[in-house]
Formats: sequence, structure tokens, C-alpha cells
Amino acid sequence: MKTIRWTIALSLLLGGAVEMARAQEAVTDEALFRDAIQTLASDEFGGRKPLSVHEKLTVDYIADRFKSLGLSPGNDGSYFQPVPLLTVGTQIRKNEIAVSGRKGSATLKPLSDFILWSHRTDRNIRLAKAEYVFVGFGINAPEYGWNDYEGIDMKGKIAVILVNDPGYYDDNLFRGKNMTYYGRWTYKFEEANRQGAAGAFVIHDTGPASYDWTVVQNSWAGKNLGLYSDREVLAFKGWLSNDATKLLFDKAGSSYDQSFAAAQKKGFKSFTLALRSTIELTNDARIENSSNVAGLIPGTDLKDEYIIYSAHWDHFGIGITIDGDSIYNGASDNASGVAGLMVIANRFNQLPQRPRRSILFLALTGEESGLLGAEYYATHPIFPVAKTVINLNMDSYAPRHRTRDIVLGGAGESDTDNYVIEAAATQGRSVRVPASQTSGGYFRADHFSFAKAGIPVVVASGGNDYLDPAGVEEQNVTLGQRSNYHKPSDEYHSWWNVGGSLDDIYLLYGIGLRLSNDGYFPKWNEGVPFKKVREESLK
Repeated sequence: MKTIRWTIALSLLLGGAVEMARAQEAVTDEALFRDAIQTLASDEFGGRKPLSVHEKLTVDYIADRFKSLGLSPGNDGSYFQPVPLLTVGTQIRKNEIAVSGRKGSATLKPLSDFILWSHRTDRNIRLAKAEYVFVGFGINAPEYGWNDYEGIDMKGKIAVILVNDPGYYDDNLFRGKNMTYYGRWTYKFEEANRQGAAGAFVIHDTGPASYDWTVVQNSWAGKNLGLYSDREVLAFKGWLSNDATKLLFDKAGSSYDQSFAAAQKKGFKSFTLALRSTIELTNDARIENSSNVAGLIPGTDLKDEYIIYSAHWDHFGIGITIDGDSIYNGASDNASGVAGLMVIANRFNQLPQRPRRSILFLALTGEESGLLGAEYYATHPIFPVAKTVINLNMDSYAPRHRTRDIVLGGAGESDTDNYVIEAAATQGRSVRVPASQTSGGYFRADHFSFAKAGIPVVVASGGNDYLDPAGVEEQNVTLGQRSNYHKPSDEYHSWWNVGGSLDDIYLLYGIGLRLSNDGYFPKWNEGVPFKKVREESLK
């Protein structure tokens, strides 16, 4: 009887010790997580804009933390991968666009009516009496039987393009409310460039864009970044406000509402608007190196195969003043993701033995300017794409309350879904597939660049089945029930709840830990375009 009691007591004691150890780990992880966010999002780091005076402070801090957490230099003895970025400051003659139309003329003003930038290196660019063409959604998608450019010669002309894709308005088209890549502004500029257009404006509309006009102003005003390409045809890219677009259609003698409705139907024919502008631009263009930061935990017998954890370090720097603040600190977006890298790196470093596969931690530049650091890595990889097992990306990971559910983005595209489901089960959480993804979030974060290169990805984070709904509501009230997305108000607060943040970080840690030791290469499912890319890379 005494033996049984002793055994029970020992079991309870050991169980308590394990729970205490777990609690201590959580405290350590939370302290590390909070400290990294608070530091990176401080005013001292100036909003972390690439190529600004604050970049060196940012990337040096990340590299130093990687080193202190036991990570080796990830790029041939260096913690840095140079990323050549094109930075262009574009000035418009008279700081306006004059438009003449069949029904009169209009003058468009920057910031209020349009945002415009260039990725050309030409010092001076002049478009003389360029015609405007309404090209609907600006999509050429043979698999959906859709080509807005059919029969239109875009040379020397300005494309005016709807945001999102037709599925946003008709569930029977494309993928319904689940936006395809054809709905992203990046695609629309890429396609207009392929079509030989002289310029391209995307029409902003808050609903289908999923963000308001202030986000456009904050994101693209001032100097803009891009990856240099000698195939850039577009003299400019830009956004038109919805009100400015309607004014232009009026001046052209066309009905915007009728044109908008027609563009949503299959078989829509693009047409030239009775509008012309002479646009003169002066570019101040430079090519300079920014940096991805790379830290490595070398594997053992499978050290030539790689798991990649990533998060972007950049934000918008110092920009338009809102409520007396001009520093875009980017605490949630994405100091929190970089802090997540550090938590996971620390966990791997504390393992009693190294994983079989190597683990690469990447803090990426230029995400806010179009996934530039990730795109550069995917096309100039430090380690072979064919030997890269998976990418697990973290973006905007705090504040988050704990949830009972996980939202799985890109569900059904690869067998990484199984890893998410099983990892969530170990946390006592269920996996939920969102009914619709109108914002196109899958295409708006760095993992998409890895997917385009054929590398399977995981897109998963906490849902909205909260363990503490009252706490969530209290936090929302404290935040003022407003969006801080791409605004100076995205700042760190000590009262943030990060319990759900750590749960989500542990989920990705568990998936990476399993894949780092089981030797399996996840596969894309049939019918997914990335599958062919992956198979080609493996040849």
C-alpha cells in the first residue's frame, strides 16, 4: 500500500515538475518574444524601411540575436544575403495629371486622387497624349476562359483596371469569394507590362481591395522599392481613387456603373475611353543592396535538406503623419513575426540533439513593397530549391488571444494540411477552413514567393473561437475598435495578450520539428500549379 502511494506521489511530483518546466519555458519564450517586438518596433528603429538609415540597425540587431541564440551564419560564413533593390523617387510635372475627355477636362491631384510610382531607371519619361483603356479586371487566364486584353493593342496606352477578380462578384466565376492571384495588384501590373502598356492604374475600392485609401497612401507615397528588371515596359504603376475614376468616366462620356457591371460578365470587351493625358515624369533611381538575414542550425545525417522559417523585418519607415505620429513602427506587422523566429530558433537550439535536417531562419526584406526579399531568395536561393522541404512563414503574429481553432489557408493544395491537423490536435485545437478568402491573403505574404518556386508552404494561424471572449472584447475596446494596419498606430503595448501568438508559434515549431526528423518531402496535390514547378525542380 505504501509502495502504491509512493508511486502515485512520485508520479504527481514528476507531473508537477514537467508542468512547472513547461510554464518556465512559456515565461522564457514570452519574455524573448515581447523583448524582440518592443525593440524592433521602438522609435529608435524608425519603422525599419529598407535602404533607410535604420536598415543597418535592424539587420545587425537580428543577426546579433540569431548569433546569441546559437544560429550559425546562413550564407557562406555571413548572416546576410545581399538583395539588390531598385529605389525610385518619381516626380510628376506640375504635380498633377491633366486629363482631356469628350465631355471636358479634369485635373487629378496626387494622394487625394491617385498614387503613382515608376520602376524604370530612365531619368525622364514622357507619355504624349496617351489614351486610357478600360480593361476590366486586366486578367488573361486561359484556364478560366477569360482574357480582358483580347483584341486590344496596349502599346503606348494607359490601362485602367478593377481590383480583385470576377469571383468577388459572382460565386460561379473563378474561385468565387476565394481570390485568385489574378485579383492581386501585383498580377495586374505584371500582366499590363506583358501586354506592352505604357502605364497602369488599379481602381481602388475598399471592399474588394480589403483596405481603405489611407493604406494606399501610406504604402506607396514617396520613394518606392522594387527588384530591378530590364524587362520593365510600364512607365508607371499606380492607384486611382474610386471617386477620381468616376470623374474620369464622366469626362469620357461613359457610364462607370454600366462599364463596371459589364466587366463582371464573361465575354466582356475592353474599350478605349475618350480620354488622353500627357504625362511627364522625372525619376531619381538607384540600385542598392538591402539584406535578408539568414541564420542556420546545421542538421546531422540529412544536413543537405532544409526547413525554412521566415518572417519579413521591414515596414514603412517614416511617412505621412497621422494623429501626430509619422513613425510606422510595425509592431504587429511584422516585428512580431521576426520575434517568432527567435522563439523557434531558441527552442531548436535547446534540443538535446540537433535535428537530422538543417533549419534555416530567414528575416526577409522588402515584403511591404511586393514580397521582394522572398522573391529574391526564391530565385537566388542560398540552398537548392530541390533540397528545401517546406517554408513556414510568420506574419503579424501579435497580439493574439488563445483559441480552440486553427484557420488553415490554402487548404487542399498540399499534404502539409495533414501536418497542421496533427500538430493542432496535440494542442487540443481543431482546424477550420475559411469559407471565403476575399482579401487574397494567401498571395500577400512571403510564403507565396516560396510556393511559386515549388516549395510547399504552411499557412495557419489561430481562428476566432476564443478561450476568453471577454478578454478579446476588452482588448478591442482598448485598441479603439480600429485597424492599425499599415498605420503609425501599429505600436507595441505591454498589455498585449500574446497567449495565442505563442500557441501559433509552437504549432509551426512542432511541424518543423517533425519534418526536420522524419525525412519526408511534402507534395503538392494534383491540379495545383505549383506541383509542376516542384517536379521540374526535382529533375
